[in-house]
Amino acid sequence: MKNFKFNIILIVLLVGSSFSCDNFLAEEPRDIVSPSNFFNSSAEVKSAVNGLYTIYKNNSLHAKIGLDRFYENGADVIGPNRLFGQVEPIQNYTLNEGNVGDISQGGGAPLTWQDLYRVIQNSNIILASVEGNENIRPEDRDQFIGETLFMRSYSYYHLTNLWGDVPYFRENLSIEEIRTLGRTDKTQIRNDILQDLQQAQDLLADSYSGSEQGRASKWTAATVMVKIYLIQEKWQEARDKAVEIINESPHRLLDNYADVFAPDNEYNDEVIWSIDFVKDTNPDDWVDHFTPRIRDEPQNSSERDALSADLSSRNEGFTGYGLAIPLPDYVNEFPTDDLRRSSNIVTNYLGYDLNFPYMPKMWNLDQIGSPRGNHGDNKIIFRLADVYLMAAEAENELNGPANAYQYINRVRERAYDPDQPLSGLSQEEFRQAIYDERRWELGGEGHRRLDLIRWGILEEVVKDTEYRVYNPAANIEPKHVLLPIPTEELNLNPALLESDPTNNGYR
Repeated sequence: MKNFKFNIILIVLLVGSSFSCDNFLAEEPRDIVSPSNFFNSSAEVKSAVNGLYTIYKNNSLHAKIGLDRFYENGADVIGPNRLFGQVEPIQNYTLNEGNVGDISQGGGAPLTWQDLYRVIQNSNIILASVEGNENIRPEDRDQFIGETLFMRSYSYYHLTNLWGDVPYFRENLSIEEIRTLGRTDKTQIRNDILQDLQQAQDLLADSYSGSEQGRASKWTAATVMVKIYLIQEKWQEARDKAVEIINESPHRLLDNYADVFAPDNEYNDEVIWSIDFVKDTNPDDWVDHFTPRIRDEPQNSSERDALSADLSSRNEGFTGYGLAIPLPDYVNEFPTDDLRRSSNIVTNYLGYDLNFPYMPKMWNLDQIGSPRGNHGDNKIIFRLADVYLMAAEAENELNGPANAYQYINRVRERAYDPDQPLSGLSQEEFRQAIYDERRWELGGEGHRRLDLIRWGILEEVVKDTEYRVYNPAANIEPKHVLLPIPTEELNLNPALLESDPTNNGYR
C-alpha cells in the first residue's frame, strides 16, 4: 500500500484534536461539531477511516517496537544485545504503575493505552456519522463500517490482552463521561467484539489491489476472531474459522519461508495484513520495528574496520539500535536442519563471527533504500502460517491429533528437506509440538508472549530460559500475565480501581 495516503481532512482533524494529545483523557471537554455534520461525502469518511490506520502507525502501536514490546519482550525468543539505558520493565518483570506507561524510549511515543482509546473514540464518531448519512454513497458505506468495526475491535483486542478488564464504550462519549467509566469484564468485551468482527468480515472486501493494499480485509477480521476463540478456549469455533480462512481466502503459503519477509515482496500471498510504512513520509517516527540491524560487531574487535569496509561496499553499516535479537536458548534450541533457521538466526555475516545473533527476517541492511529510522518496510501483523498452526492447535484440543496433522505438517513442508511430517503423537505430545512449531515459525513476529500466557506456561518458561543481560526469572510472578493500568490514568479516573483495587495485583 505504498500509495495509500493517510491525509486527514481539516474537519476530521477537529475530531483527532480532541484525542491526539499526550493524554486525551487529560483534555478539557470541548464542543465537537455534531457527528451528522462531519462528513459531507464518501471522500471525507474515507479520510477519517484512514486516520485510524495512521494511529496504528504510531510508535506506541506498530511503529518502533510498539505493541511487540509487550508481546515479545519477557518471553523466550527476543531480548536486547545490550543495556539500552536500562532494561525495560517488561523484559525484567519489574513492572509497576509508574513505569509501565513509559514506553517512549527512543522518543516521545504516546502511551499504548491512550492510542488504543483514540482509535476507539474516533471509531465511535465515524460509526455514528456514517449510519443513515445520505451524503455517503451506499456502495461505500459497508466498507467504511466494516473497516471501522474492525479497527475498534482490534483496539479492544489489545486492551483486553494487556490489561484484562478495561473501560468499554461503543458510543461517542464526552471526555467527562469517559473519565468516570469503570472496568468492564473482558469476557463481555470479547463476546461483543466477536460479533463486530463477524459483521466486519461480512462487510469487508476479500482482497485489495494497487493503492488500496494494506487495508484490513474480511480475512484480517476473521484472523482476530480465531485468536480470541483460542484465548476463550472455544476450540470448535476457532478450528472452524481458521479452516474457513485456509479454504476460502485468497491467501496461500509461499514455497520459500524467506520470501515471506523479502522487502521487495511485501504484499505476497501469505500476508493477511500488514501495516504499511513509506520511506520519508514521517521521519519523526522510528519505524524500524525490532531494529535487529548489526551493531557492536564483530566478535573479534580487530576485524571491525574490515567488516565496516565490507558493509560500506554493500551500502550497509553499523546502524542497529542494539534491540531485539534472539535469546541464547532460541539460538541453541532452534533445529539446525530447519530451513527457517537461517531467516531467524544469523551468527556469521560476510565471513565475520558476530558478537550477537540476529534475526535477519526482520532486518533490511540497505542504508540507501532503508536508512536508520526511516525505512519503508511494512510491519507484518498476520500471515497464513499462523492460521494453519491455530487450526492445528484447535483441532488437537477438540478431537486429538488425528486430523490436526494436516495443518501443522503443511507448515512444516517448507521447513525441512526432505520433509519431516509429524505422526504418532499423543494429544499432549502434539500440544508440545505446537508450542515449539509456533516458536520456530513465528519467532519475533508479535505472538509469543500471548501464546505463553494463554497456554498458562509464561512463568514456567521464563524461569527455564537463559537471558543475556538480565534475569527476569528472579522477578516474574503470576500477576505478570497482565499489565498494571498506568498511574496517570488512575489519577484521572479513580473509577478504574473500583472493581479491582489491586490494579491487576500490582498494589
